[in-house]
Amino acid sequence: MQIQVNTDNAIQGREDVVRFVEGVIASKLGAVSSHITRIEVHIGDENGPKHGPEDKRCMVEARLENRQPTAVTHTADNLQSAVTGAVDKMRNALDRDLGKLKAHR
Repeated sequence: MQIQVNTDNAIQGREDVVRFVEGVIASKLGAVSSHITRIEVHIGDENGPKHGPEDKRCMVEARLENRQPTAVTHTADNLQSAVTGAVDKMRNALDRDLGKLKAHR
């Protein structure tokens, strides 16, 4: 499983952010990683230097073997919550999609 992390210019500490994202993905998506070929994560600060409620946004797109990509988005007050929320949503979406795939077999 290949992981690509993209951040906008308003996100500080890119290396730390990438390590955090990779850790969250490994812990929450590890059980379904054999079905995933690539994951793209896009992280941004919607308000730039200004602070506001739910201004951190994380979009996660997973590409599965022989399936269309699945994408989810989550916004939160801080980067960690945005990433964790988006990865949780992705896990739910993948569980649902892979469950339907197994049911058809």
